[in-house]
Parts: sequence; C-alpha cells; structure tokens
Amino acid sequence: MAHPKRKTSKQRRDKRRTHYKAEPPTLMTCQNCGASVRFHRVCGECGHYRGKLAIEKEAEG
Repeated sequence: MAHPKRKTSKQRRDKRRTHYKAEPPTLMTCQNCGASVRFHRVCGECGHYRGKLAIEKEAEG
C-alpha cells in the first residue's frame, strides 16, 4: 500500500476541510396544524404525516 512521504500540514488539512459545513435542517409546515416540521418526519404537535394520522397523541390535561 502507498504511504505518504511527508506529514500533511495543519494548513493544508484545514484548507481541504473548509467545505465540511453543518447545514440547517429543511423545514416545512404541517398540513394539519401548521407547525414547523422537518421533511419526512411525523409532526410532533399533532401526530400527522402527509395529511394522515400516524401517531395518536395523548390529550394534555
């Protein structure tokens, strides 16, 4: 196997990693209640996914 002849400097390593960024999650509004929900996830407020009830939420009380 090939091995590096010289140690990669911190500057060269960090220049290569400049494109590794954390991106904010893509949000959409729930069709049922209007809350902000991440794509392809069940709504945490009402339990609906794509207009259908996916999880029965307990009544707060």
